[in-house]
Amino acid sequence: MEWIHLAKQIKSRRKQLKLTQEELAEIAGVSLRALKQLELGKANPTLRTLFLLGDTMGLRLNFEIRTIDSDAKSDSFI
Repeated sequence: MEWIHLAKQIKSRRKQLKLTQEELAEIAGVSLRALKQLELGKANPTLRTLFLLGDTMGLRLNFEIRTIDSDAKSDSFI
């Protein structure tokens, strides 16, 4: 999965809140390394990491699960 769009959103929100990477990582309870890799779009973050960052930065995370069959009707479960 391409994480660059998510990476840009997280970095932008962090800067909007005037937080350093170190500050955000500490407040959110995630490792600095994980946050740095995420902001670079090089990480496959866990759901836990995404929710911790989202809660800390006041972001709502929405996920959609779809069937792989492109002809099938898309059903959202989350």
